[in-house]
Amino acid sequence: MPRLAVVGVVLLLASATLAVGAAKRISAVPKGAPAPVPVATVVVPDVTGQAFVFAKGTLEDSGLAWKVVGGVHGYAVNKVAKQTPAAGTKLKDTGAPTITVSLERTSYPEKGEPEDVSPYIGTAVVLATTPLVTMPAVHIPTVSKGAEKPAPKKTTPKKKPTAKPAAAKRPPAFVVAGAPKEPLDEMTLPARAQLLSVWLSAHSKPTNATVRHFLYQNAWIVTGARFGWSHGAEALRLVIAADEHAMRLWGIGHKSELAARHALAEVEARSR
Repeated sequence: MPRLAVVGVVLLLASATLAVGAAKRISAVPKGAPAPVPVATVVVPDVTGQAFVFAKGTLEDSGLAWKVVGGVHGYAVNKVAKQTPAAGTKLKDTGAPTITVSLERTSYPEKGEPEDVSPYIGTAVVLATTPLVTMPAVHIPTVSKGAEKPAPKKTTPKKKPTAKPAAAKRPPAFVVAGAPKEPLDEMTLPARAQLLSVWLSAHSKPTNATVRHFLYQNAWIVTGARFGWSHGAEALRLVIAADEHAMRLWGIGHKSELAARHALAEVEARSR
C-alpha cells in the first residue's frame, strides 16, 4: 500500500507539471508572429469661416463625409460657423468619418437646392487615441527544409515627390467686399467647367451621386464667379453649355442653367 501511495503522488505531480507547461505554451506569443498593423488616420481640416461650397470640397478632398445640423441649411453661399470634431483632431480612417457643421447666413441670397448631407455614406468618428481591440495571436507555421519557398515579391522604387509648380496669379474680375479670395491651389473656374463637360459625357445615366456631383460643381463655379474670381464669365458660358448638355442627356439642368445665366449677367455687368 505505501508503494502504491508513493506512485500515485508521483503521477499527480507529473500531470500537474505537464498542465502548467502546456498552459505556458498556449499563452505565449509565437516567435515570428506579425506585428499589429497600424490603423490609418486622418486629420480634420479647418473649415470654420469658409463658404459652405468650399468647405464641402475641403472635407471631401480630405476623405471625410459631412452633414449640416441646425436651422441654417446647406446652401452654397452660407458660411461654416462651427465644426465637430474641431480642426486638427486626428481620427481613425473608418472609411469616411462624418464631420458635423453648423452654418450661418450671409448677405448673399440662398439659391438652388440645399445639401445637408454628403453625396456618399459617412462612417463613424473614432478618435485616433481610442485603443484597438486586439485579436489573439495566430501561429504561423514555419516552412520545413526542402519545402518550396515562395518567390520574393518585386518591389518598385518609390518615386520622389515632385514639387508643385507655383500657382499663377489670377487677377479678380471685380472685388466683392467680404468675399473669400480665389484659392490658388484649386483649378481655375474655366478648367473646372471644361472638366465638368468631359465628366458629363462619361456618365450617360443619372444617379443620386452623379446628380449631386454635377450640381456641386455648378454651385462652385457660379459662386466663385459671383465672388469676382478670375475668368468667371468664361467659366459660366462653359457651364451653361454643360447644363444644356445635361438637359439633353439626363432631362435635368434647367434650374442650374438659369442660375448660371443670371450669374453671367451679373458678372458681365460688374466687370465693365
